[in-house]
Amino acid sequence: MRLRIAIQKSGRLNEDSLKLLKDCGISIDNGKDQLKASSRNFPIEVFYLRNGDIPQYLRDGVVDIAIIGENVLIEKGADISTAEHLGFSKCKVSLAIPKGETYESVHDFEGKRIATSYPNTVQNYLNEKGVKAELHIINGSVEIAPNIGLADAICDIVSSGSTLFKNNLKEVEVMLKSEAVLAISPKISEERKALLQKFQFRIQSVLRARQSKYVLLNAPNNKLGDIIDKLPGMRSPTVLPLAEKGWSSVHTVINKDKFWEVIDELKQAGAEGILVCPIEKMVL
Repeated sequence: MRLRIAIQKSGRLNEDSLKLLKDCGISIDNGKDQLKASSRNFPIEVFYLRNGDIPQYLRDGVVDIAIIGENVLIEKGADISTAEHLGFSKCKVSLAIPKGETYESVHDFEGKRIATSYPNTVQNYLNEKGVKAELHIINGSVEIAPNIGLADAICDIVSSGSTLFKNNLKEVEVMLKSEAVLAISPKISEERKALLQKFQFRIQSVLRARQSKYVLLNAPNNKLGDIIDKLPGMRSPTVLPLAEKGWSSVHTVINKDKFWEVIDELKQAGAEGILVCPIEKMVL
């Protein structure tokens, strides 16, 4: 028996998903243009699918889990639960208008035509805001719609904003922020849930490591207390005596989002020889 996981067939989400599997120690026998592949060292089978089709495969129980963009799940699989937010493939789903137009609020979309491939997301958002607009559903590049007179505005995924810029559009309303998530089929069996727990344990260890840095520093013993007080470590730091009398080596883990702030405080407190290392896995 194998855990069946769906990932996007191609693109950035495909690459990030395969990297996550690799970092979890899962080797995939993946030939070119394969639609299905198995792991040599973990009971898992990978299905390569179109992103928009994955929610239905989950709903039908064809696959047990999936790495999918949260935006797609909100649009096509609101009834499907998620087990993990994975922290990669981040984007926004936004409303955009031609650059030359002024914008005051979402009510400017009243009576306007909006081109999108996310009709459910747009309609729900407009309903919440009390705005009525005409939606044109387009599967593919929606950015061209205002330029050819098909729509007054668009709703689409925004990552860097470069595509909007190239098409003379500007982002004016962020409807939601999205990242890759681990979604679970409502029909997953109890036997496969046990495999999922093992898989999630590996994922959580990798994600914790990605958010952390291992820090080693030298501290004079007379300032050791102040330095330790500034460390937001896992529990308590490791302190080892150095060969030089009066000095100690301090080892700890720091969240990468607070890293530079903490490092500055440590230096001011008297820490020296600070060494920072990446963490491959972090098991709690």
